[in-house]
Amino acid sequence: MTLTKAQIVDIIHEDLPFPKNKSTEVVEGLIEIIKRTLEDGEDVLISGFGKFCVKNKRERRGRNPATGDDLILSQRKVVTFKCSGKLREKINSFT
Repeated sequence: MTLTKAQIVDIIHEDLPFPKNKSTEVVEGLIEIIKRTLEDGEDVLISGFGKFCVKNKRERRGRNPATGDDLILSQRKVVTFKCSGKLREKINSFT
């Protein structure tokens, strides 16, 4: 099951003494800060959770899977996520 933004708002509303509209503002504000920081090419580190990084991918050869034709994929930026050691331990302790 995937946790959605609406579900995060509901959890904040239930667990903290915030009205629902304030919970929505908090979640939206946090996401905007993260997006703006990544757009500026900076990393976002959340202690105990992980790090979002912007990486440059160089131009490379690719293939259209539908037709099999070769093509050149232009350079681009991608966002990667590396989880913290604490999060990795928590995830692996449930197996």
